[in-house]
Amino acid sequence: MTRKVRPYLFYDTTTALCTECLRVSEAKILIKDSDVYLEKWCPAHGTQRVLIADDADYYRSCREVFIKPPEMPERFNTPMRYGCPFDCGLCPDHMQHSCLTLVEITDNCNLRCPVCFADSGPHRARHKSREDIERMLDAVVRNEGTPDVVQLSGGEPTLHPEFFPILDSARARPIRHLMINTNGIRIAKDPGFAERLARYSKGFEVYLQFDSLQAEPLRQLRGADLRDVHLEALARLNELGVSTTLVMTVKKGVNDSQIGEVIEFALKQPCVRGVTLQPVQQAGRTDGYDAARHRITVSELRRKIAEQTAVFSREDVVPVPCNPDTLAMAYALKLGPKTVPLTRYLDPRVLVDAARNTITFEHDPELRTRVFELFSTNKSPESQASCLAELLCCLPRIETPPSLSYSNVFRLLIVQFMDAVSMDIRALK
Repeated sequence: MTRKVRPYLFYDTTTALCTECLRVSEAKILIKDSDVYLEKWCPAHGTQRVLIADDADYYRSCREVFIKPPEMPERFNTPMRYGCPFDCGLCPDHMQHSCLTLVEITDNCNLRCPVCFADSGPHRARHKSREDIERMLDAVVRNEGTPDVVQLSGGEPTLHPEFFPILDSARARPIRHLMINTNGIRIAKDPGFAERLARYSKGFEVYLQFDSLQAEPLRQLRGADLRDVHLEALARLNELGVSTTLVMTVKKGVNDSQIGEVIEFALKQPCVRGVTLQPVQQAGRTDGYDAARHRITVSELRRKIAEQTAVFSREDVVPVPCNPDTLAMAYALKLGPKTVPLTRYLDPRVLVDAARNTITFEHDPELRTRVFELFSTNKSPESQASCLAELLCCLPRIETPPSLSYSNVFRLLIVQFMDAVSMDIRALK
């Protein structure tokens, strides 16, 4: 008698949300060939199956190799009352502290992007008061002690009438690295604004919207051809030496074929420290968005980086151990015209286990500690560069200049926001 077997590997169980009614639902993780699916069941709407990775080996490495004990915040803000995901804020059921905190200072924006998870725009004129913002910053400090990264966002934060006093308030607190999330319009068009921004340059970075170098994707994602604005803003930031990350919102069939073009362009910009890829999700304003056609996973983006660039391979893009399901990263060093990926040289244990930091080609205990510090999420970019300078002399086949700074660092980051379609409550916690 031949036994029937299911045409997939049953890998794990979790809980999710019904895409239709948002009911917390039982879910399974299934692996079929090289694809990984989240299969959830709702008594009202039946079974729903969602592709969450197109590379089963990579997905399994996230769950089995690149995972570390979570770090708790200094305090929790809200009680457990209804259960995850309804008790956020942070509640004691949340397993992780805030590696990066977004502080939204305004709902107002000078664009009405067809894809905007904040649903901001010119029609929303409300700015948070400076007093409320300072209370928010104080809450972040109480939660984290010394926050790793705080990002001022919105809306368009540069439109806040007290933008620079708010920056001063943020800098007066023990925040290791401060960012502003901006579309760049004011940097490009407001005389003197970029110069004033440059005064904050130490421990400060501009998170610049940069979805494409082509007109049509920008029209679809932002409602306008913003190429000139983005290039003008970047020219000012280059001139002033303000550290910048280019942020690419990626929508399948719209600009996912241009990832390599943006990365290669970024590598040529003196002020750019990296590129962040953020796949679209079903949240906020999603004009023309169809999850079945436009969703793109972390593993797909990792593959496209390797296919579209001459610098990075798949092996260079590794899961971030504090949240491997939704974050991936690659680090490299810009040495003049040459870019040298670094992540490929690291044993995963370097990223995961501070007590057993090893790399395959070197076993010096002090070096192992420095390698771990380099990739630890609680280090500022300046201290990362210091670690780099001491590390690179020991890497094989790499000739390095005697002095390195943060300007030599280049990082790729994939940040996937979960929505009702892809929500995995285990990963959320």
